[in-house]
Amino acid sequence: MTSFARGRVTAVLGPTNTGKTYLAIERMLGHASGMIGFPLRLLARENYDRVVKVKGVGQVALVTGEEKIVPPGARYFLCTVESMPVDRATEFLGIDEIQLCADPERGHVFTERLLHARGTHETMFMGAGTMRAILRKLVPEAETISRPRFSTLAYSGERKLSRMPPRSAVVAFSAAEVYETAELMRRQRGGVAIVMGALSPRTRRAQVAMFEAGEVDYLVATDAIGMGLNLNLEHVAFAKLSKFDGQTMRTLKAPEIAQIAGRAGRHMTDGSFGTTNDAGPIDPETVEAVEEHRFTAHDGIFWRARDLDLASPLALLKSLERPAPSPILRRAPHGDDLKVLRALARQPEILDLARHRGAVGLLWDVCQIPDFQKILSDRHMRLLDRIFRHLMAAGGDGEGRLPADWVARHIGRIERCDGDIDTLTARIAQVRTWTYISHRPDWLTDPRHWQERTRAIEDKLSDALHERLTARFVDRRAAVLVRHLRAGDEMLTAIGADGAVLVEGEFVGRLHGFRFQADEAVSGRDARALLTAARRALQGEIPRRLRALEQAPVQEFALLPGGALTWRGEGVGRLSAGDTALTPRVEPLSSEFLDSRARERLRQRLAAWSRHHLRARLTPLYRIGEAAAQGGFSGPARGLLYQLAETLGLVPRERVAEQLGAIGKAERKRLAALGVRLGRVCVYMPALRRAGRPEMRGLLWSVHRRTAMPAAPARDSSTCLPAPGADESFYLAIGCHCLPGLKIEGEGPRLAIRAEALEHLAQEVFRLGQDGPFPASAKMLRLADGDEARLETALHALRHGLRRDAGGLHVSRRRRQAGKDAGRASNSRPRRKRETASSPFDVLRGLLPGE
Repeated sequence: MTSFARGRVTAVLGPTNTGKTYLAIERMLGHASGMIGFPLRLLARENYDRVVKVKGVGQVALVTGEEKIVPPGARYFLCTVESMPVDRATEFLGIDEIQLCADPERGHVFTERLLHARGTHETMFMGAGTMRAILRKLVPEAETISRPRFSTLAYSGERKLSRMPPRSAVVAFSAAEVYETAELMRRQRGGVAIVMGALSPRTRRAQVAMFEAGEVDYLVATDAIGMGLNLNLEHVAFAKLSKFDGQTMRTLKAPEIAQIAGRAGRHMTDGSFGTTNDAGPIDPETVEAVEEHRFTAHDGIFWRARDLDLASPLALLKSLERPAPSPILRRAPHGDDLKVLRALARQPEILDLARHRGAVGLLWDVCQIPDFQKILSDRHMRLLDRIFRHLMAAGGDGEGRLPADWVARHIGRIERCDGDIDTLTARIAQVRTWTYISHRPDWLTDPRHWQERTRAIEDKLSDALHERLTARFVDRRAAVLVRHLRAGDEMLTAIGADGAVLVEGEFVGRLHGFRFQADEAVSGRDARALLTAARRALQGEIPRRLRALEQAPVQEFALLPGGALTWRGEGVGRLSAGDTALTPRVEPLSSEFLDSRARERLRQRLAAWSRHHLRARLTPLYRIGEAAAQGGFSGPARGLLYQLAETLGLVPRERVAEQLGAIGKAERKRLAALGVRLGRVCVYMPALRRAGRPEMRGLLWSVHRRTAMPAAPARDSSTCLPAPGADESFYLAIGCHCLPGLKIEGEGPRLAIRAEALEHLAQEVFRLGQDGPFPASAKMLRLADGDEARLETALHALRHGLRRDAGGLHVSRRRRQAGKDAGRASNSRPRRKRETASSPFDVLRGLLPGE
């Protein structure tokens, strides 16, 4: 970070609704240049729009991890704190919500700015009064200014949801709780807007606009409402007074309640806060602290070393774990970026690539690519691994670029607007990661193209999500009907061992896995109230079920023919296309009761079982893939193994004849030990014919190709007739060779025959045809399922001579088996042609001297 001359330093401290941000904007615009860091992309964008109206678009820049608008003559920069270009000198520099220095996840970034970011003329820190003592110790030159709240904030106790006043926000702390509360309020109040951190800024703005326009009078939100949203709110109600902080469930602290409750009452309008009946009252001490804005001062903030050792990944890790230089500064907990670095640094290939400072710096940059789903899934880890490898591919100097087709495939999978709210939310999180990547111009060949495309996809997904939220949680007609229901009475609920959900002894639906299906027979005046009570009861059942599933033995899971994954007979997930047919991904079935963390826990357990199950059923296939990857085989043999793994165990011999010709006898024995048989017509794996394995291979093919399986031979049959246009790769996957040939009357022009049957047929022809043409045997007919037309098609495809007379079908064996001799060329000497006494060579021999 470049050091600049330091001017006046000011700390403007106070509760919400004190005009701190407004003051900072006014001060910045009084200078020739300026920069402000905000805690949220949404806030940076909102204030960018404000400054553009004053200064014009050519003088104002927006800089966030996912959006950069920097005109050549820009003098005023509105940024997220992480994305501030602090090496640029500006007369004014401001940091908003400076109390976030005490946040375990992001605090070290705010602390870095507090200690080192300065304007040349003026620096301003805006935040809560809890930072006063910290600022006095760490920035003694700062002048502290206290700002009183413009309006009062008063506690109003508990209220039923049905009695919430208009212009109220109800705050919950998980997606499932938000959806449950929103569903109930939709029925009681006609509709609600939704605000959650998982929503994209565009979706959040659309939902807030609906509330601000008066289309709905109520808002249901997570604690994301507590920062950056200036709303026309009069009352904030807490549906719970505890939250999961990423490690444990804990009670909300007084400053957290104040930050959220402070959204009520803007400017000179007073506001109130309270709880719902389910949450219970807030204790008097906390109420007094919130109303009087008196909180315990922070005694420490989070810090991370800035002087990093880039000699190696291990040296970088050591420097990041350097102890803090002051008791006030606390070393930040291990964030996602550090967790990713630890994981990648355990891989020998990564260590081998990161052998110089530039490569280590690049590795650290890649590790800081955010996971907007906030779950640090295996998928995100794998993505960062591949990004680093691609960037290091060009000579190992870190100057590589991400392949355009690879980027296009990843982004293309996200560009879909179907699915439910959770699915769209997950896709938005994924595309935001790619938007972040697109703003690294040194990583992409055409960064502007990808910036525009990812932004367009995010906008499209955000609009679709807004539509889904509105369709689900806004129903103005329902309010009139539900006002006459019993208001807020507690109902007795129970869940049976078979998943039956009872409310007041009445069956209202059934829990299938993690999905609730309401009973269609439930109707009448109290139907909605009964179903709402049932959903409330399920909030405790779902975590219990998830823990049971994580600990369940493998016998409780099953993979169905269509790719569905079941647990205890109920559907909980499904296979989806992965990088190869042998590595399918797992997708949990959507459920309104599973938030992103719970979904990831479910996915990981199902993925672990699927890997175990597939390997147990198709062990030979996985063995050949591992054998090829481990080395020890020649190039041709390794290529053959990869082809077998790719086609799921069968390759026509004529396609690999050249490779077979280059494989020696010793390697053929090793291939045989792996279960690979080099047949006359096919290279295949007989062990894969055992019960259930062809069906399993067909399923993997279907999942990978994202298409239904064509017709296959019955279990007790050797042949079938594919429909015209059927994909040959499917039949190879299930162990069948597709043969062209004669058109069978009334059916398709090809024959699919199992590899074993085809090999036995070729062997039978070889055995019977050594002495010339012969009649087709009964065994040959059995191998064609007793169908003479199918036998004729198979023999014709093998290029044997055929003749039909009154005695039936006669076969003439061709002299060379297709692919067989080519495969043996390197391992057998050419046979010397036997000469007769009357041959020209015999006559010539008699004319030579000495003969």
